[in-house]
Amino acid sequence: MTQHDIERIKSLLGTHEDFPKKGIVFKDMFPVFQDPTAVEALICNIVQHINSTYAEKIDVVVGLDARGFLFGPLVALRLGAAFVPVRKQGKLPGECVSAVYEKEYGQDIFELQRGAVKAGSRVIIIDDLIATGGSASAAGELVKKCDAKTVEYVFIMELDFLKGSEKLDAPVYSLINL
Repeated sequence: MTQHDIERIKSLLGTHEDFPKKGIVFKDMFPVFQDPTAVEALICNIVQHINSTYAEKIDVVVGLDARGFLFGPLVALRLGAAFVPVRKQGKLPGECVSAVYEKEYGQDIFELQRGAVKAGSRVIIIDDLIATGGSASAAGELVKKCDAKTVEYVFIMELDFLKGSEKLDAPVYSLINL
């Protein structure tokens, strides 16, 4: 992705202070989706990065609730991989594996449907943003509980000052570092 593309995407991001809680500055990806060319540039960059970095096939793209659902299926389709959602507790039917995590503004539980990620699968975990790393780390824990391997974590944005990527058990690729 060119620096011009990155700056264009940065200019499309919304910023909301004191959301969802006082003291939090929320970076909003939704305005990017008003520009199809920007979305295409994001997806192409991620797919090109994965294809040029990993010789072995990626089996599953795991998208985190909820903005990981926007990018995950598009990336999975282009990689020829399955897409599996990780959702907040109680949102998925059937038997699930779960992991508790701390967020920058509270605690939550993520779940993944048992059997959705097969043992031995090579997995990419994707979300729009990494802050403290709690939710991504929980997703990685869920992948481990399925006896699969997280190959890489992919984020559109990374808040470098929070050092969330240091908590993760696989390499991190972020398009925009803030």
